Amino acid sequence: MSFNNDLANLLFPHISGTPEELEQRYPSRELKEGARVTRFAPSPTGYLHIGGLFGALVDVMTARASGGKAYLRIEDTDKKREIDDGVSAIIEGFDAFDLHFDEGVTGFGTESGEYGPYTQSLRKEIYQTVAKSLVEKGLAYPCFCTADELSALREQQETDGALIRGYFGKYARCRDLSYDEIKANIDAGKPWVLRLRSDGDENKRIVFDDMIRGKIEMPENIIDEVLLKSDGIPTYHFAHVCDDHLMRTTHVIRGEEWISSVPKHIALFKACGYKVPKYAHTPQVMKIDEETGDKRKLSKRKDPEAAVGYFVEDGYPSESVLEYLMTLINSNFEDWRKANPKADIWSFPFNLKKMSASGCLFDLVKLNDISKNIICVMSAEEVYSLCVKWAEKYDGQLHALLTADEAFSKGILNIDREVPKPRKDIAKWSDIKDYISYFFDELYVPCFDLPERVSHEDAAAILRAYIEKYDDADDKDTWFAKIKELCEPFGYTPNVKEYKKNPDAFKGHVGDISTVIRLAVTGRTNTPDLYEIMKLMGREKVVARMKKYTD
Repeated sequence: MSFNNDLANLLFPHISGTPEELEQRYPSRELKEGARVTRFAPSPTGYLHIGGLFGALVDVMTARASGGKAYLRIEDTDKKREIDDGVSAIIEGFDAFDLHFDEGVTGFGTESGEYGPYTQSLRKEIYQTVAKSLVEKGLAYPCFCTADELSALREQQETDGALIRGYFGKYARCRDLSYDEIKANIDAGKPWVLRLRSDGDENKRIVFDDMIRGKIEMPENIIDEVLLKSDGIPTYHFAHVCDDHLMRTTHVIRGEEWISSVPKHIALFKACGYKVPKYAHTPQVMKIDEETGDKRKLSKRKDPEAAVGYFVEDGYPSESVLEYLMTLINSNFEDWRKANPKADIWSFPFNLKKMSASGCLFDLVKLNDISKNIICVMSAEEVYSLCVKWAEKYDGQLHALLTADEAFSKGILNIDREVPKPRKDIAKWSDIKDYISYFFDELYVPCFDLPERVSHEDAAAILRAYIEKYDDADDKDTWFAKIKELCEPFGYTPNVKEYKKNPDAFKGHVGDISTVIRLAVTGRTNTPDLYEIMKLMGREKVVARMKKYTD
């Protein structure tokens, strides 16, 4: 015991705190039985990935469904990969989708909650306090091996045909150094790392219950893992074990790529005397590769949609993206949505066990369909407000047009909206500019590609005749009746069924007449309610556009 205590004081003379004091500083949370505490713990190495938003949503849903807490922790111990103000990029990504945590980091240098600091680089003394206690218990030791010596060790293992590669057993050169040898190395200024003294047995296996994948069996960890690097900063593996315990995390939810690390993490939890949390390893977010047709992980390098900023800049409503992610997260969400069409997603009875263990396929077509369904039931007021907010940042011209006459713009957006079956033309705010462009002379693009049944001579004559009849004060029935009156004089029938029954008897039907008018006014064959469009445009603009095609 004296050796261990002496060694601990030699290695950590500046550490006077104890693990017992940490337990008092970070007591068990006062939550109801069964409440789950989850964390999302990204590194500030770049933008928020759509897979990160997916994982964070699982964390928050798990906590809320159980009456627990979800917190945001920043794992910034790897300074080589960190970018300037990477924290703000992460926070902005969550803010854009209205996904908020109960506690944790809230911005660059700001946080909220009683279990902080929630940034690992600010918790160095905590990790070293736990590390010192491991040395005192004989469960950790300093290693002075250089990079060259570690490389030689790997070569020796290859020569020996060792089935397991790493620092362990007879290959752990510093494991049994005497106190005097250690002190001499330190006095000589040799850098050292702190390693776990593993008690694992390569012939034994561990079994843990993954809440998504069920029981998983793996070999025990036998590697003397590095706990503290030579600068005293912890490795990810050691830091997250200390944090998850002291922040009272009950469920560690993370990507499936971490499954292979579970044995070493369980070994670390047990060495520290901590209760091992429940594990849930989520599937990766995949896509179909356009070149090969195979599934692959969404790539930051290849796929613009890998960044949540892609959806922000394109103008997807936050609820559309979250709604779509929920269809990937729980297999029964879509049935629940059909039964609860107006319910908030947070009232969904989320269950980790209903997550698929296989990779989930990100489908932009399905996202667009979901988003159209969401936008089509929004009020014109809401669509206007959200689109203007988006356009202010991403499309100055659209913002200027929409805000020049607010009542006019809202009138446009309200056409075919508050009806039993609203149109589903808009999937994102960037769609709106083209969708409403014909209302504005600055955006209007004339097009007069007539139906095959209508000649240009007939079209011009139809428009001249209609201009004489058109009155923007007419109600809808009168308006349509005037269009029907044009049919017979030009050889068309006002009855579509009659045309289908005997097409050779007519040039076309009333739909062709209205298409001529629609094309002249909007430059399109497919638009929302033409009567409402013309009424909103006003007689002067409508007639001016029709006259362009009468010569």
